[in-house]
Amino acid sequence: MSVTRHSLNVNGRTLNYTATAGTMVLLEEKHAKDGEFEGNKGQASIFFVAYALDDQEATTRPVTFAYNGGPGSPSLWLHLGLLGPRRVVMGDAGGLTGPPYRLTDNEFTLLADTDLVFIDPVSTGYSRVTEGENPGDFHGFQKDIESVGDFIRLWTTRAGRWLSPKFLLGESYGTLRSAGLSGYLQERHGMFLSGLMLISAILDYATVDTTPGHDLAYVTHLPTQTATAWYHDKLGERRPLETVLREAEAFADNEYSSALHLGARLSPDVRLKIAQRYARLTGLSEQFVLNHDLRVPLSRFCKELLRDQGLTVGRLDSRFTGIDREKGGSGTDYDPSYAAIVGPYTATLNHYVRQELGFQSDLAYEVLSGRTRPWSNKDFENRHVRVSDTLRSAMHQNPHLKVLVAAGYYDFATPYWAMRHTFDHLQLDPGLQKNIREAFYEAGHMMYVHLPSLEQQYQDLSAFIKWAKT
Repeated sequence: MSVTRHSLNVNGRTLNYTATAGTMVLLEEKHAKDGEFEGNKGQASIFFVAYALDDQEATTRPVTFAYNGGPGSPSLWLHLGLLGPRRVVMGDAGGLTGPPYRLTDNEFTLLADTDLVFIDPVSTGYSRVTEGENPGDFHGFQKDIESVGDFIRLWTTRAGRWLSPKFLLGESYGTLRSAGLSGYLQERHGMFLSGLMLISAILDYATVDTTPGHDLAYVTHLPTQTATAWYHDKLGERRPLETVLREAEAFADNEYSSALHLGARLSPDVRLKIAQRYARLTGLSEQFVLNHDLRVPLSRFCKELLRDQGLTVGRLDSRFTGIDREKGGSGTDYDPSYAAIVGPYTATLNHYVRQELGFQSDLAYEVLSGRTRPWSNKDFENRHVRVSDTLRSAMHQNPHLKVLVAAGYYDFATPYWAMRHTFDHLQLDPGLQKNIREAFYEAGHMMYVHLPSLEQQYQDLSAFIKWAKT
């Protein structure tokens, strides 16, 4: 465990804070078959970094637990991109800095509003199982919820923060984890939360499933295709993005979804009109849309949109472009948006924890680790992974729970219209709809790599915490 003290100037305000980087061992109570207590056994060592503003009243100062997704990702993206007191300098789409990379003070750190605890789930970052334990036992939906939830309970207890306003902030699969934790923390530990901040949310896998016969994902992806085509000047006449997106959303929800539902019953004339409208809204050719039966897979879109320029577009952030070995292929070789961020974040994290936070480890810091594969979703056997009902139940049981949902228009990994579909079907009591806020950004999955979005997102998160903690 390493404890260091720092200061940061934010808009004329000096933040004096304490950083704690270390590991916490989760214990399991062991009992024999006859019920006799055999003692506590270590299960896993969880790496975390916590920031606390100095000289604050613990019972009123909020604390936010943050993590990324994957599954298999540590918390470095949120830590060094959005929330922490230091952030990566890497440039943005069309203007990347390239190595070597560096850190700078984060003038938009959420530490100004809440203490922060960054959590790396088992087999990510420096977190590992203890000797004799099987890592695979933690690589699944339920055990992931339990281990992260038990860490939150233990940290809260040791830090004396049970009376603090408590928030969860997850990104991507981390939003699914947050929804699960909203139920687990209430039911297992009696810990009621003030708010959830869901960044690039996915709570229902049905919204992104393109298995033949599942048409919903084509509907939820279409507005993001429109945004992408707009960004890359593939829509002809230049109109405001918001105007174009409202048109795409209406088409997706009405004529397009109806056409997909009809399938073979769709008349040739209507089929042609749908293809023409689809092409006009996405920058693709009418024939290309028809050749794909009005259902253009994501990989084909990312390859086709800028084929005439020999470029592909990203999945995490479609503003980024890449170059494939074969320009004539049907799919992309890699995601250029992930390739753009993995180097800067990995290098700066490895430097930061050692040189600035004083934590030493010879372990590899696992970034989006394949060690968590295969990931078990056995709790959802023969059905889609879906935790939106857990969130609804938690909000019904805790009507003070507030939720902020943040989405990037250029995100194909968790499309913003898929998120909207999930929350439109939450079946939440109408009186609690006021507990949900939405925020949208002209960027992708990690919208904070775009500096104007980072600034706006800080303002949105700050306002949400002030609203939800009262």
